[in-house]
Amino acid sequence: MKDITLSIPDKDYTFFIKLIKSLDFVQVKEPKKLTASAAKQQFLEEFKEAVEEVNLARQGKIKLKSAEQLLSEL
Repeated sequence: MKDITLSIPDKDYTFFIKLIKSLDFVQVKEPKKLTASAAKQQFLEEFKEAVEEVNLARQGKIKLKSAEQLLSEL
């Protein structure tokens, strides 16, 4: 048996899980809950990435989304 890790948008997660569980040859492992230290580590990594993106935007190397674009994605 092979394992696959997927990233699914939150809004599509429930639908995808129902779909994939309907396949008799698939075993679904529920995602692990993060411990406090793992959650802190994940936050720090994501924060570091965000700061790097802001620095690249200030240098003109990338263009960030506007607040309007971010809200329209929600």
